Amino acid sequence: MSKRKIKRIGVFTSGGDAPGMNAAVRAVVRTAIYHKCQVFGIYNGYEGMINDDIKKLQKGDVANIIHRGGTILKTSRSKEFMEKTGRAKAYKNLKKHKIDGCIAIGGNGTFTGGLVFESEHDIPFIGVPGTIDNDIFGTDYTIGYDTAINTAIEAIDRIRDTADSHSRLFFIEVMGRHAGYIALNTGIGSGAGYTFLPETKNTIEDLVSFLEGSLSRNKLFNLIIVAEGNKTGNAMKISKKLKKINEKFDSRVTIIGHLQRGGSPSAMDRVLASRFGYTAVNSLIAGEKNKAVGIIDGDMVLTPFDQAINKVKDIDEELVRMAEILAM
Repeated sequence: MSKRKIKRIGVFTSGGDAPGMNAAVRAVVRTAIYHKCQVFGIYNGYEGMINDDIKKLQKGDVANIIHRGGTILKTSRSKEFMEKTGRAKAYKNLKKHKIDGCIAIGGNGTFTGGLVFESEHDIPFIGVPGTIDNDIFGTDYTIGYDTAINTAIEAIDRIRDTADSHSRLFFIEVMGRHAGYIALNTGIGSGAGYTFLPETKNTIEDLVSFLEGSLSRNKLFNLIIVAEGNKTGNAMKISKKLKKINEKFDSRVTIIGHLQRGGSPSAMDRVLASRFGYTAVNSLIAGEKNKAVGIIDGDMVLTPFDQAINKVKDIDEELVRMAEILAM
């Protein structure tokens, strides 16, 4: 680990927004200022880095944002940054502001950009995992995950009232294109009858068998959680397939969608994001680079970007089994 003097730090949010990102930005700014570093907010992610949308931040700029969802720094996905010429523009602007290192708040795409950028230029990056999907290797939890689950469960609790009143089958689709963490824990927390995950091989036949078993026990309503990226299809497709098999399985579909990404962050996400931001600044000052902060068994850790990006964070098989048993 090579030591270098860090006096001017750039911070940005990139990719999908997640509740708690503002808390992380606040922690970065105030921790950096405590260490007598100057902080520069890079607006609109890598796109803002290319367009020189960079402004100095003071403590007051991050006052009263810890409770706000979204990100005050805005976010985007930049196609131009994927090109070497785009990264060269970004580097020129960072050097213009004499920025010594960057803290990137986002997911795998954000970390990939930082890793490639540092390999071409001399500015170190530390990553802060901000994504509701909780799919980044090297941390038990990511910023926004806890809030997303709480939001989904609150919505499902309301749907349950209608499902019970009408003795009806409801499919509820939650986010999760490649990872089923939201769906699995939402299913457990809401007491859902069945859950479709990208990591498991659920079939329509399995669902029919489950529903017929429920009917034999005189259970007249059911809640089925569907991760948007599961292999059997999204909630709408599964609902239509089921009705073709048997008309008695008449159902309604609710897609929670982007509702999960917004709103005030939970207490857990506020604390987690604050710890991440604080640790990211201290790590950058200590000479670390190309690593993502994380939390494992309550302890703060650093994971190299290449591992955080490329290693798969497996779903907890025991939780999957528990969900199936509790749904019986």
